[in-house]
Amino acid sequence: MKPILLLPFLLCLGLGVQAEEAPVLEAIQEYLDFAEYADGAITPEQLASLEDSNILFVDVRDAERYRAGHIPGAINIEWRQILERREEIPAGRPVVLYCDTGLASSRSYLILRLAGRENLKVLRGGYLMWKKRQKAR
Repeated sequence: MKPILLLPFLLCLGLGVQAEEAPVLEAIQEYLDFAEYADGAITPEQLASLEDSNILFVDVRDAERYRAGHIPGAINIEWRQILERREEIPAGRPVVLYCDTGLASSRSYLILRLAGRENLKVLRGGYLMWKKRQKAR
């Protein structure tokens, strides 16, 4: 792994990386300059129009929450393992990351984007919103 890819995560986690690390800040600023407000987000309603598009769902919650309930066909990669297990996530098909609410999946999204992945979306509202929508059907 390239050391430059690890530095943004350390910044995000507040582990004492100096703000003067210009390459890290430049990489983050470059992303911010072009990212749209809802960059990478998809709603449960939008998912309905994509159901036949070979989406891979990645549940980034812990294994216990995954076992308690998940989107059918989803694989489980806890958000803390997303970088080391990124090869399990194909680059050639749409991928939707989700957790309970969207917080951990947003972290996973940023990590994978900084690692060069572009085929990703975060499920806005997470599993809880998806489950609520399924009950309403």
